[in-house]
Formats: sequence, C-alpha cells, structure tokens
Amino acid sequence: MSSIGVLGAGTWGMALARMLCNSGHEVMVWSAIESEIDGMEQTHAHPNLKGMVIPEGIRFTKQLPEVCQDKDILLFAVPSVFVRSTAAKADPYIREGQIIVDVAKGIEPDSLLTMSQVIASALTKPVKVVALSGPTHAEEVARDLPTTIVSACEDLAVAEYVQDVFMNTCMRVYTNTDVMGVEICGALKNIIALASGISYGLGNGDNAKAALITRGMAEISRLCRKIGCQERTVFGLAGIGDVIVTATSMHSRNNRCGMLIGQGVKAAEAIRQVGMVVEGINAIPAALELAEKYQVEIPLIAAVDAVVNHDADPAATVQKLMARDKRNELDYSFYEVPAQ
Repeated sequence: MSSIGVLGAGTWGMALARMLCNSGHEVMVWSAIESEIDGMEQTHAHPNLKGMVIPEGIRFTKQLPEVCQDKDILLFAVPSVFVRSTAAKADPYIREGQIIVDVAKGIEPDSLLTMSQVIASALTKPVKVVALSGPTHAEEVARDLPTTIVSACEDLAVAEYVQDVFMNTCMRVYTNTDVMGVEICGALKNIIALASGISYGLGNGDNAKAALITRGMAEISRLCRKIGCQERTVFGLAGIGDVIVTATSMHSRNNRCGMLIGQGVKAAEAIRQVGMVVEGINAIPAALELAEKYQVEIPLIAAVDAVVNHDADPAATVQKLMARDKRNELDYSFYEVPAQ
C-alpha cells in the first residue's frame, strides 16, 4: 500500500484519487480552491463527475504542506497553466528523490518545456517525475470502465513502480522511457481534438473526422521525429490512442469546445460554456513555436490557431486546407519548412 498526495481536485485528479483509494492506497487530496474541498467533504460527490461516489477513505486538506509531506507519490493533477506555480509553492515541502506523477498535458509557452520539465525546473531538489498519459477520460475511470495508460520515466524502475501502484482490474498501465514523446503527444492531441470538434460543428461528417485524425497524427509524428522522440510512442497509447479518444468523444472538453466554435461561437464564450480548462487552446502557442524552432510544417494546427486566435472563418479555413498543393502521402520531403 502506498501513500499518495493528490494536488488538484478536478475531474481527472478525483477520478484517480477514487481509483487509488479503492485499490487500497492511502489518498489525501488538496485543492487551491477551498470551496472545492468543502463541497466534496460534505457531499462525497464531484460536481462534474455525475454519479461518482467519493470513498470515505479519501482525506481532504486545504494545507499544501500536509498533502506533500511523507507521501510515497505526489500526483500533480492541476491544469497545465498552474503546474509551475503549484510546484514552486510545494517546493519547501517536497523531499529530495520524491516521486512525482504528472497528469497535466501541455507545453509551457516561451520555455517550450513539457510538464515534467516544468516541475523539475521549478523545484530546488532533484526529484523523479513520471508522466502518466493516454486515452483516459475521467468520466469513464470514475465508473471503473476498462482503461489503458502509459507510465513514462527515463528511469524504468520508477516507471514500473508507478505502473504497479496504478494498475488494477480496470486500469492497465504500460511503461515507456520516451518521456518527451509521451508528453508532446499528450499536448498536441488536444489541438487535433479542437479541429475535429470544429469540423463537426460545421456539419462535416465521419470522413472529415478520420482525415483530421490521420493528418493530425502526421503533423504530430513529423514534429516528434525532428525533436528526437520515438515513432513507436506516437503510434502507441499516448499518441494515436489519445488522439482517437479526444477527437471523437463527447467527454472531451476540447472536442466540445471545437464544436461550439464550428457552430459560430467565439472561442472565449465556447470555453465559458464548456466550464473547464480547454488545454488544446493553451497548447497552440507552444506548438507553433516548436514547429518554427524545428522547421516542421503543421498546416492543420496552424489552421486551428487561425480560427481560435485570429477570428478566421471556420468554413473558409477548411476550404483553404482542402485547396493546398497536391502531395504524395509517402513523400516525407515536404515535412520540413523550406529555408527562408
């Protein structure tokens, strides 16, 4: 049995907290939003996970030191934009060699660091960070539906330890040492899900959705290849697996946000209506910076940026994508942006 501190009480953090508690682990949950703690302590329910009962065994705290100290694992389950600030606040209470499991998916703008790198850079002591990523909707994990995920760490023994802690009859966990590949896929797949939602909101069908997923994977693949990630990661659970579930499911906040935008709703209002953090929109600036840095062509992601951030007409943007120069699907020479 392991002792686990969960930082963040959103849907994913609480779905995992419940699962870990039901597997026999000691679980304590902290949130920066004190009203979240009060509400869940009183109701044993989460407002965005209908039907999920929070086990009596889960302890809640409003004190950051309490959730961090004397824990085998710290689970970072805050949105990507709050990972650095949360790590900095927790730093005084985190011990050297602490195992930290990050489930946020994103790339920090400007620094272009992945979330595991952000955590490591924000802490003053060396720690062991694991990226836990894959096709995992919280709504289904909260119902004990079969799910698979990847535990990624350059130290395979640490990845295997986390694998053992999180694996049970409903959650099958694989290990991977290609941490960068797992995290880049986890961040960029949300943008592809936005594209899929926009297309659906425009009234396009399954053919367009399949095309967006496939060509989106091509963009993720060529960027990962230039960065030095393993192609097997891209076509594994953290890559194609996560793209499929995020770009097709109504559980996906990125997909839902995209649908609203495709129907003519402005991005800010679409985010408000979704009611939760839309990580795909947060990931766009870093994706564009990475593409420029590594000289990789990403027309689909650039088109999502045009619609979301520059008020481009969604239907007209689709037509521009359809009218791009003819290409050979097997010709990889066009993947690099020509030198200026």
